[in-house]
Amino acid sequence: MINVSSPGSPRWLDLGAPDVAASAAFYSAVLGWEHRPTGEGRDVYGLFLKEGRKVAAIGPLTEEGARSAWTLYFDTPDAEAAARTVERAGGTVRVAPVDTGDMGRMAHVTDPQGAEFALWQPGSEPGLERVNQPGSLYWTELYTPDAAAAKEFYGALFGWTTSDTPLPDDAGVYSLIAPAGAREDSMHGGITQLAPEHLARTGGRAYWHPVFAVLDCDGTVARITEEGGTLLMGPEDAEGVGRLAVCLDPSDAEFVVLAPSAIWI
Repeated sequence: MINVSSPGSPRWLDLGAPDVAASAAFYSAVLGWEHRPTGEGRDVYGLFLKEGRKVAAIGPLTEEGARSAWTLYFDTPDAEAAARTVERAGGTVRVAPVDTGDMGRMAHVTDPQGAEFALWQPGSEPGLERVNQPGSLYWTELYTPDAAAAKEFYGALFGWTTSDTPLPDDAGVYSLIAPAGAREDSMHGGITQLAPEHLARTGGRAYWHPVFAVLDCDGTVARITEEGGTLLMGPEDAEGVGRLAVCLDPSDAEFVVLAPSAIWI
């Protein structure tokens, strides 16, 4: 589960949307989020709140040719050093480290297999205020054509450790991610290797997606489809994990909803 205070852990996430207001209305209906714009106008950056606490953010697409997608921001004590490590390890820095007032310092980067994510060096902004609870971030997943290369890259960048568990029906392994030196209960995500044909939506490139916890997976999926979203997989039970479904929002941004089998913390 997510521990936002550990270096290398998810600290923030936001959605780049072609129509901020429409996407905000979708997630408000599906996950019960409150949308709070930070300025005037229809397409401005804004926060998502759940019971008054920050769970995510949303803003307009800013990069040419970008598709609607969730971006995960991983904690780093030094954004400049982390950006240099990205390049040395074969990745790309798309947006060089920049200050966001006194809130922190961020950079947007891409791993060698094409997965886009962001670096976040915290300042006055503590990041996500609600995790591991219904309607908030519970897990992160990387789909990649080369899991071994991904583990090497993120190990060099964040010091992540991984442990492999076999998937059912000899479908490969699922690599669990934990921050450097963290306890097992601080695992915050997983890496899955997929064949290129199973990454058709991204042209064979790797990508990250968030997993949001919900109380009722089937009920949430029903709301997703009612609000114009698409079901890609599930709902189905994963032993020891819970009941989950892979979905697209109306702008084709991918996310997962999971009703965990674990007790809420």
